[in-house]
Amino acid sequence: MGTLAFSEALVGALGGHVARVKGHGPRKNRSGAPHPTGAPVLRDSVEEGTFEHLFFTSPAKGETDRLLRAARRILDAGRQLRREARCEGRVLTPGEQRLTTLTAASVRVLEEILTLARLNRGRVFPSYDYLADATSLGRATVARALRILEGIGFLVRQRRFKRVEGEGPGPRYAQTSNVYRAFLPDIVARYLPRWMQPAPLPDDQVQREADRQEDLAAMRATLCPQDRRKAMEKGKLAQILARIEAALDEGPCGAARESQKHPQPLIESSIKNISRVGLDGQHAAPDGA
Repeated sequence: MGTLAFSEALVGALGGHVARVKGHGPRKNRSGAPHPTGAPVLRDSVEEGTFEHLFFTSPAKGETDRLLRAARRILDAGRQLRREARCEGRVLTPGEQRLTTLTAASVRVLEEILTLARLNRGRVFPSYDYLADATSLGRATVARALRILEGIGFLVRQRRFKRVEGEGPGPRYAQTSNVYRAFLPDIVARYLPRWMQPAPLPDDQVQREADRQEDLAAMRATLCPQDRRKAMEKGKLAQILARIEAALDEGPCGAARESQKHPQPLIESSIKNISRVGLDGQHAAPDGA
């Protein structure tokens, strides 16, 4: 739970822990026939059991109730925005237009997901059929409600697939239920009354954090590239970025980058080396010989 701050960045940070399947529908041979070990797996699905320990988090006390109250308040705010746009000619911002898409069915689906989060310590992975039965809504209505909630930012959902046994060679996969995590979007917080907004941090705490970040930036600026990478290698995403930076420094592009810092161009030094060594491996005659 918490304030929405990452959306797609969450999945990017889990890159070292998940197995992802690209494409839509069963795999096909060059002839166009379905692959014997293929199975319909939706695009951007992640293997079940490889990332949930990083995705799920237990909600704080009273957090699910606050999220539900916020969604109900935004439902009223969206109606007011539609009325102002229709009667007063107000031009809505893209964020306000997203808020106007919230429906009562969407709030009901969110209520059920928040209930599951409270009862299961944040582990939420219901199927569409379960949500339809629990909310007395149609399956298509549930699917549309989930798209609306995800578009506004109340939910982050991740598709999953699982391995299944079968006859013949090769692994088989099948789609399984999505996982969900609820958030309070920033745009929603701006439309809530003061008593429903998260309590602001004390000014002294904000200043201490700003001073700490400034001191860290100054310290890292004095380090050499290797030590700077070691200081930043604390998260999975930071480690990936550090490895990319190290590869650029040590790879073929490293010499080109180094030549840009050196007062002598790389091409001039290469010409001098070629003039000293002949094509057959013998040293060339010195200048003027």
